[in-house]
Amino acid sequence: MMAAPSPFILLDPRDDVLVCREDVAPETPMPDGAPVREAVPAGHKLARRDIADGAPVLKYGTVIGFASAPIRAGAHVHRHNLGLTDFARDATPAVDAVPVDMLPEAGRARFDGYLRADGQAGTRNYIGVIASVNCAASVCRFIAEHFRGPALAPFGNVDGVVALGHHSGCGMDRGHGLAVLRRTIAGYVRNPNLAGVLLVGLGCEVNQIGTLLESDGLVPSPMLQGLVIQDEGGTRATVERGIAIVADMLAEANRHRRQSLPADRLVVALQCGGSDGYSALTANPALGAAMDILVRHGGTAVLSETPEIWGVEHVLARRSVDAAVAGRLMARIDWWRAQMEGQSNQMTNSPPPGNTAGGISTIFEKSLGGIMKAGTSPLRAVYDYAERITERGFVFMDAPGFDPVAATGQVAGGANLICFTTGRGSVFGCKPVPSLKLATNSAMYARMRDDMDINCGDIIDAGVGIEAKSREIFETILRVASGRATRSEALGIGEAEFVPWAPGVVS
Repeated sequence: MMAAPSPFILLDPRDDVLVCREDVAPETPMPDGAPVREAVPAGHKLARRDIADGAPVLKYGTVIGFASAPIRAGAHVHRHNLGLTDFARDATPAVDAVPVDMLPEAGRARFDGYLRADGQAGTRNYIGVIASVNCAASVCRFIAEHFRGPALAPFGNVDGVVALGHHSGCGMDRGHGLAVLRRTIAGYVRNPNLAGVLLVGLGCEVNQIGTLLESDGLVPSPMLQGLVIQDEGGTRATVERGIAIVADMLAEANRHRRQSLPADRLVVALQCGGSDGYSALTANPALGAAMDILVRHGGTAVLSETPEIWGVEHVLARRSVDAAVAGRLMARIDWWRAQMEGQSNQMTNSPPPGNTAGGISTIFEKSLGGIMKAGTSPLRAVYDYAERITERGFVFMDAPGFDPVAATGQVAGGANLICFTTGRGSVFGCKPVPSLKLATNSAMYARMRDDMDINCGDIIDAGVGIEAKSREIFETILRVASGRATRSEALGIGEAEFVPWAPGVVS
């Protein structure tokens, strides 16, 4: 009979803490025989030795904070005794940029996708109805709802008609804010998962359809059209006209067929939400290892959420291919620090309540787990929010830490699939792009089975190796890219999660 696994996990011999595999009771002996001093929940940390007040605390051999009081061996280490003090970090560019051993083209994995005229590959085949302004959101929804059920039946090769409304476009910042919104909508127009797009505006908004198209060099065509509610004669007339336009687009989109394509056409957006103490132990490192596989096959992995790399940005800078890429990354960090000065937010060590309940004590600890999603490949480029992604390999996109906003930017940049790790249980979807959910722990996976696609909890529970799990993730990515529905798609989630970043003044 096999012995039960230890309730404690030591991640690195240098670490000051152990991670609890399960709920641990007081007096439970630690690996060195010393007793646990207090109850510690699963996924949380306890001190494996005495830690002096003000001393750095290491997890994964990396500083995650500083003791805000003396901590005795066996004590619970969390927000009550762990805080942040800024400290010098070595961000020397390129020193850790290990070249990738690329597979020859003949040996690269393949998936069945939609090859678009511009060379991009779609993993889905949707028609999008996108609002230029919040005032047009309901009309977009009415048009798309017409094609629910029987009306879509004649178009068996089309995944659906998706309505994408938002909360901006009218009284807004006409400089940076308007440019970001236009870039985001134009990026969705270009996303390969949309075979055609109908833009709908009200008519008097700041974000005019004509100038939106011109700003990105987009040219109207049978598969890219616009309607203005005030010009069409109101809601009912616009909906009727929109239905007719979309019906013609569906007939054309239905002629598209999946074909075998190399995995180098995959652009995978990396997200995490509702993280917990297991995130850095299971799903995030396994996903990172899967992204290393993808990069070796020529594909692209896109990390984002700039406030959530704070504290470990130097690790990414050291993986940058050159000083220019590292400089762009550090410039974005500096911008966010300036913006957040004087506010209570993640960059001032205020992770969300769900994160702290799951065992994450500081933003440095959260960031450490978050960057694990990106594996070990060199950082090849840093993009502005919703900027078109042209570089293959591992890249970074500047974005807020709010998942829907960050994912919207990644999709606008060209991502055709999302991998989303979660410990507390996220239900995020992102039409027209499939969102693949990776559970960090088996308990949540069982509890939210209808929302989760892959259980990474068996890395802890059953001793499944990171390498084996990464292969499972990579193979699942290929199947989803080839048309297998994710759990969020099966539930119909994904239209309300279109949330363009709205920096600037609203007036």
